[in-house]
Amino acid sequence: MKKTISTLILAFSLINFFAGAGELQAQNNADLLILNGTIVDGTGEDAYQADLLVRGDSIHTIGEISPDTLHGIRMIDASGKVVAPGFIDMHAHGNPIRTPEFESYLSMGVTTILLGQDGSSPASGSLADWFEEVEAAKPAVNVAALVGHATLRRSVGLNEDKEVFDRDIERMQAKLRADLTAGTFGMSLGLEYVPGLYAKPDELTALAKVVGEFDGIVMSHMRSEDDSRIAESLEELAELGQYARVHASHFKVVYGKGEERAEEVLNQIESYNEEGITFTADTYPYAASYTGIGIVFPTWAKTEKEWKAIMKENPTLLREFLESKVEQRNGPDAILFGSGTYAGQTLAEAAKAEGVTPIDFLLQMGPNAGSAAHFVMNEELQDRIAIADGVMISSDGSPGMRHPRGYGSFAKIIRKYVVEEQSLSIEEAVYKMSGLSVQTLGITDRGVLQTGKKADIVIFDPEQVQDNATFSSPHKPATGFEWVIVNGRVAKSGSEISKQRTGIVLRDEN
Repeated sequence: MKKTISTLILAFSLINFFAGAGELQAQNNADLLILNGTIVDGTGEDAYQADLLVRGDSIHTIGEISPDTLHGIRMIDASGKVVAPGFIDMHAHGNPIRTPEFESYLSMGVTTILLGQDGSSPASGSLADWFEEVEAAKPAVNVAALVGHATLRRSVGLNEDKEVFDRDIERMQAKLRADLTAGTFGMSLGLEYVPGLYAKPDELTALAKVVGEFDGIVMSHMRSEDDSRIAESLEELAELGQYARVHASHFKVVYGKGEERAEEVLNQIESYNEEGITFTADTYPYAASYTGIGIVFPTWAKTEKEWKAIMKENPTLLREFLESKVEQRNGPDAILFGSGTYAGQTLAEAAKAEGVTPIDFLLQMGPNAGSAAHFVMNEELQDRIAIADGVMISSDGSPGMRHPRGYGSFAKIIRKYVVEEQSLSIEEAVYKMSGLSVQTLGITDRGVLQTGKKADIVIFDPEQVQDNATFSSPHKPATGFEWVIVNGRVAKSGSEISKQRTGIVLRDEN
């Protein structure tokens, strides 16, 4: 009997020992000491040398820290490397419930993404419910969201060019208020797409006023990004800026050329800020956009119904429009399909494979024939926008999109503008990708490296950062971001992605 009791005591002792060891290991894994790094804190201020201690999910100490005073803690030697806030993608796409891994974002140092772009909410129902689903899925990065104007329209039965009554606007306002109350950061517009293109000023103003009540932001894929119409599109957005903060998404000038033209549109935005309107923008560092092939179709043939009607009534009119539009957009070789049967082929190649002309191909396929990269921007102009004060960085990408921006945007900013061209300092680049972004959104608990802030951190040697994705191989991950930390936990170390996903839903507290 004594032997049995002794055996039981020993067994319980061992259980307690290993349980305690496991608990200690869990505590240790939650604490990190980053030594000898060059701190680029995300405020735009000069870099400095310091150590950084993470306790739990937050930054505990920044300064000179002796590792001898800490026991059982994970240490990272950041000698010769930049220690910066995790980057914030101001215009992102993806599904954090179906594909929560988001390795493409982690590989380029992104720790927070803003979804619900271009007028489309991330879910058609309650965003409060969607937030709960995202939390249950445990995404690898933090997720913030906007309410989509197109989703609001569809929720009240306004998908096409129908007359909008006061009761429709009131119902949209009610849903918008509910989603803003749930913690979204504002509303997105897609004014070049169905059904956003049908929205008139009174509708947009009524919704912008609601966003303003919550101190939110209106982020817009503008009515047109064409050089001939960009000024009026900026003016339309600035009008909404009387009621809420406004932001131009993936800012570009289609067909525009040269640095001088970039200065003109940037000065237009600055003039609004001088008038007291808060007007910001984001951009990605590529000279090709990516959107549905419907972008080349006229406003009167954007939907399946409209396309079929015009093909029956006056196909010559549509043919003439498409001929002019495709030529204006640098021809059929400048449209590279990224989805559907013809993914990886240009419009010229797809048409040749079908034995028809490029215009006949479009006429036959219609406006819903898939998405494509459109090589319609001028690199010199877009470079000037990318380095401009007040312009943030986005990818406008997703894990499955056939455009290198979804895997390379943030790495390209470091590689091209900081290291090669030296048109941005590392402090300026990091600020554009972190501190400026949280300032714009109103996020107060992260985005800069300061004591008490959440520990979203990226560690890298700028000289080693590479954007590897190309248009022929768009899904090659960026390299050089050696450590990525999300809410105090290591999400990426070298090329290894942690299976423990520690992203959270970020809610606006206004």
